Amino acid sequence: MANCIRSGIKTAGLIIIGSEILSGKVQDQNSYYLSTELRELGVSLMKISVVPDDLDMIGREARLFSEAFDYVFTSGGVGPTHDDITMAGIAGGFGVGLVRHPALEARFRDRYGEAVNEAILKMADIPAGSEVIEFSNNNFPLVMFRNIYIFPGIPQYLKKKFELIKENFRTSVFFLKKVYLKANEPDIAEVLNSVAETHNCVSFGSYPIMDNPEYQIILTAETKQEQDLIKAMEELLDRLPPETVVRVV
Repeated sequence: MANCIRSGIKTAGLIIIGSEILSGKVQDQNSYYLSTELRELGVSLMKISVVPDDLDMIGREARLFSEAFDYVFTSGGVGPTHDDITMAGIAGGFGVGLVRHPALEARFRDRYGEAVNEAILKMADIPAGSEVIEFSNNNFPLVMFRNIYIFPGIPQYLKKKFELIKENFRTSVFFLKKVYLKANEPDIAEVLNSVAETHNCVSFGSYPIMDNPEYQIILTAETKQEQDLIKAMEELLDRLPPETVVRVV
């Protein structure tokens, strides 16, 4: 897609933080949720990285992602325990310190009262220069450092917070078509490859489906430019054997 106008496409990167994901103790749900939500908003998720609870790796990924993408989302590592080091990792990656945010500290002191301790107050320590996005009294604030949105790892909490800010990311939509084929990939690969090369402003995908009597492949075509999609689909359907096309949606 090198020859296409890409100025309207916003990009994102997602960093999933947690040794429990890499060890298989916990199954990641947040990457699937955010990838589908961002696509619906018109944002192109370019990379997902999963890193352990390691300060240097968190900081390095955060800096690389921040420089490469319009938006960065992190998930995990923002609790009160020893392995919750996302804030410190991001701060270290950008060479800034941690500061205790007064509004966050007040929230924790109000919530926990006499039970508050340093482990709890650790969650009020954020990278210097961060912005705290306040919601209602029923929703805990969200921390943003530069273009990095720092989310909790618990899926229910992440979803709740993302719902409150997601319209900030909405941009022009992706136009998408799906073609269901009763064929094997080798049978249609030459046609698909040729059309994809000709229509390089359209992103094509081919996904074999197992054990389905109705169709064996789903082809996808998507782009930000509707006219490009129309032209590409016309050529694709014209060149595919008609008997292989089950439906187009």
